[in-house]
Parts: sequence; C-alpha cells; structure tokens
Amino acid sequence: MKIGVPMEIKRNENRVAITPAGVMMLSQAGHDVYIESGAGVGSNISDEDYKKAGAVIVHTAEEIWAQELIVKVKEPQPQEFQFFRKDQMIFTYLHLAAEPEVAEALIENQTIGIAYETIQKENDTLPLLTPMSEIAGRMSVQAGLRFLEKIHGGKGVLASGVPGVEPANVVIIGGGIVGTNAAKMAIGLGANVTILDINIERLRELEDLFPGKIRTIASNEFNIAQEVEKADLLIGAVLIPGAKAPKLVTEEMVKTMEDGSVVVDVAVDQGGSIETIDRITTHEEPVYVKHGVNHYAVANIPGAVSTTATYALTNVTAPYVLKLANQGLQELIKKDKVFARGMNTYRGKIVHEAVAEGLDKRYTELSSFFGDG
Repeated sequence: MKIGVPMEIKRNENRVAITPAGVMMLSQAGHDVYIESGAGVGSNISDEDYKKAGAVIVHTAEEIWAQELIVKVKEPQPQEFQFFRKDQMIFTYLHLAAEPEVAEALIENQTIGIAYETIQKENDTLPLLTPMSEIAGRMSVQAGLRFLEKIHGGKGVLASGVPGVEPANVVIIGGGIVGTNAAKMAIGLGANVTILDINIERLRELEDLFPGKIRTIASNEFNIAQEVEKADLLIGAVLIPGAKAPKLVTEEMVKTMEDGSVVVDVAVDQGGSIETIDRITTHEEPVYVKHGVNHYAVANIPGAVSTTATYALTNVTAPYVLKLANQGLQELIKKDKVFARGMNTYRGKIVHEAVAEGLDKRYTELSSFFGDG
C-alpha cells in the first residue's frame, strides 16, 4: 500500500503522524511511505531520519495526497479538501460531530474517514485516544495553573498553598482518562482536588487510586453548581465517543466563580462541556476572559508537547496502520470489530451512529456495505 504522511497545517500543530520506527515497520512489510518534507521538524524528526528508516521524502502536499492512505494527526483543514477523492482513506483524529465542514467534504467526495477517537474496544476504552487524553489531562492542570497566576490575569493562587494558607481548589468534571490524569498532576502539586462523575463505581475506583487525596462527588446539576462556585481551576473532562460533549456547566454557574479563576475544557474539540466555551483558541492566544474568568479553549492541547505527543500517539496508531496496509480495508473491517468502530464515513454516508447523531444526519449501518462484521 502507498501511504502518505502530510505536514500538519493546523495552527500550532507540531505533531506528526508517524515516527521513523513506524516507517521502518511499514517499509519492511513491503509498503511505500511518503513523507512531506519538514513534516517531522516540529517533533524533532528530520527528513534524514525518515530516509534512513525507508521513507520517500516529497516536497508538495499534492504528492502526499495522491496516495491511497493518508495518515494524519488532526482533522483535514479546508485547504486540504481539494485533495479528497473517492475511496481514498484518511486515518486521523476527525472529531466530525464538532467539524461539520470536514464531514460534508468527506461525504461529498465519498472519501473514507477513519477516526482514531472512535476506535473502541469491547470494554469501552479508546486505545488511540488514550495517550492524548493522558497528555491533555496533565497539560490541563499545567496550563490552567499558569493562568491562575496574577501575571497571566489570574487571581494569584499557588496550587499547593503554603503553611497557613489554603491550596487551590481544582474541580474536575469527568473521571475518565483525562480526569484521572488531571487529578494526578493536581494532587502532585498539592492542590485540593474534587472529581465529579455520574458513574459511582468509577468514583469508588478513583478513591481507591487516590486514597485520602481527593473528594469524589456524584455529578448532577446541583452538585456541579456548588463545586463550580468554589473552584479556582475548573477542568471539563467529559467525553462521549464520536458525539458532541454534553453542556454540563452553564453560563450562570460560571458567573458564580471569582474573578481570575480559570476554566479549561479538554473536550473543546468535541464542542465543549462548558457553556461559556464558545470559541476555540490557539497556543499563541490560548485564553479569553468571560465574566471575569480565564477560559482556556485550545483544541490541540498535546501539540504544545509535540515530541512527547508524537511518540505517544504513534506507539498506538502505527500497529493499526500496519494492519490496515497489510490486510486492506474490507478484510480488516470484517476481522476486527474494534477497528470497524473507527469508520466514520464511507461512500458518502455516515457509518458511525454517534457521529451521525451529532451532525443531525442519517446513519447508515456499516454492515450494509460489508456484511456482518
């Protein structure tokens, strides 16, 4: 199979979709890997590194997008839609429920969209999203506390406090991968940490994981409102695979927060779970102020630590790329139900139910194209 890896052109996106180790693995299996020149620079990977691993370096986006399988990090940008074609496969983070323009372009061109974030195991874990969720969770605390500093427009609160002075109150809504990793960072820095989740069993697990170090509270509108009011740093860590994030924190709740408090919504690329997150920001200008509260709404948080993020991402994506290249799409879909859940668009149809619901479009069963499996 001929595989193209373009340079990411989304603003401040420095990750790349494959490492030299991934190139070597694919090349040794008989596949041709084409890398756009400079694609790895933001992750400290040179063209020469890729060449040594067996890649072909090309110098235009057109040459990359001419390949049958495109492997990316982030959703295609509007200037890349011109390269879409029928039956071409794009394997990346798509987040289509929050990206209707990308969805329309894939449907119109009958391009096959395979999303990292909806590949889901039987136990509901998301293996290709997990490492980025781990990074985003940890970074949400790191970034949020920076904007809690007075010099960055915050209320001037130290995470740990000092003897005789209370630590910062960090409130995390959602106890999944993002929330757990946010808690690890906040606990390590000495903050008071509260986690809310609708799954009481998950709260029990978190109390066992962090004994005596966190407060766990059942997530409902009343409890959320109470905890938001007390938060110095509020982190939205809610995810429904493929779907838009539910709006759990209302504008009225945010208004109760003290001036200089900080909101970080990790689910902003899925529409966000905090009502006052009404725009996406960038690493260059990550924060805006609303009702006196700093809002951090960067959609590609792991892009700030691109080297770590690239290697963490490709550790989990490269084996799926290899399986796809070795077996072909139809065979892999029939044999691997986990991978099949990654299918978002096929032959001009939405073939993932949550994505279709998020876009308010008709859902088509994948099995109608491939049969059972």
